Amino acid sequence: MKILLLGGSSFLGRAYAVEALARGHRVTTFNRGRSAADLPGVESVRGERDSADDLARLVDGRRWDAVVDTSAQQPAQAALSARLLHGRADHYTFVSSVHAFADWPARVIDEGSALHPCPADTPPGRPPGNTLKAGCERAVLAGFGAGRTLVLNSGLLVGPHENGGRLPWWLERMARGGRVLAPGDPQRTMQVIDVRDFASFGLDLLTAGTAGRFVTTAPPGRLRFGEWLETCRAVAGAADTELVRVGDGQLLAEGPDQVAPWTELPFWAPDLPELAGAWLAGTARAEAAGLRCRPFAETARDTWEWLRTRGPAEDTDAAGRKGRPDAPVRQGIEPAKERRLLTPYG
Repeated sequence: MKILLLGGSSFLGRAYAVEALARGHRVTTFNRGRSAADLPGVESVRGERDSADDLARLVDGRRWDAVVDTSAQQPAQAALSARLLHGRADHYTFVSSVHAFADWPARVIDEGSALHPCPADTPPGRPPGNTLKAGCERAVLAGFGAGRTLVLNSGLLVGPHENGGRLPWWLERMARGGRVLAPGDPQRTMQVIDVRDFASFGLDLLTAGTAGRFVTTAPPGRLRFGEWLETCRAVAGAADTELVRVGDGQLLAEGPDQVAPWTELPFWAPDLPELAGAWLAGTARAEAAGLRCRPFAETARDTWEWLRTRGPAEDTDAAGRKGRPDAPVRQGIEPAKERRLLTPYG
């Protein structure tokens, strides 16, 4: 098949490109060339996806069997690409997010759950935050047609080349050694999916011509937070790495040492009503369609190996410039704050 990746050079787009090339597909990528270098073997087209002229240049003289859109963040972007690619491709995969559902993370969601009320014609930048993914979905469906569109509502992605910094932060923190703050209940379950498993499942559906919606993340209850931490320690920990359990109450107590869930301690989702459904997304439809998820230990090992070998190129853009404006957001708690929180524990 001939596949167009809107994106295709970093993390999820890269995983799609790797898997598609391995299966013998012909791959075109369309991106700005700033986040990372394209893989050898792809046809690379440079351009801004906000630019009608750049997209017109992309489609001029080209046609694909399928499109995979991993990069649209604004409904206007999704609408423009869907309109210009209509008639140039037979199938459109749009990678959305569980954030598009109005009830997530407070309640359990599945494919039938309501989306945020974000229209397809929402102007750029409004409303703020993750509600825009719902508008992107509506824009693609309106421009390309529901019968030829696959929407994958992604859970939280991890794995090699991760640009969100969550799993890398835990691995690098374990590698520094010493006493490590292990937050909350170790029995609390979590749902994360290896980016390679996501891309493989997405390509399976794409090649079958499947349309519709799939909540795409690991099945609920498959991994516990304590196992996550112990695995990270086993993979990357120094000889003196020690996990110190600290309860939700202390971490959430008001004051200068209050800890922000998700960011200061990545993937920590305390027992709060507003997070009650964070790790309970329904995946039965995806599992029935063939979704398979590798053990987390394999993901952790491969991610650590990438972190150890990536070299300076991962910290620059494709032109070798450091400090690019789209660099990953910093994750993790400051060392001094972590030490203060551990002080009562010996």
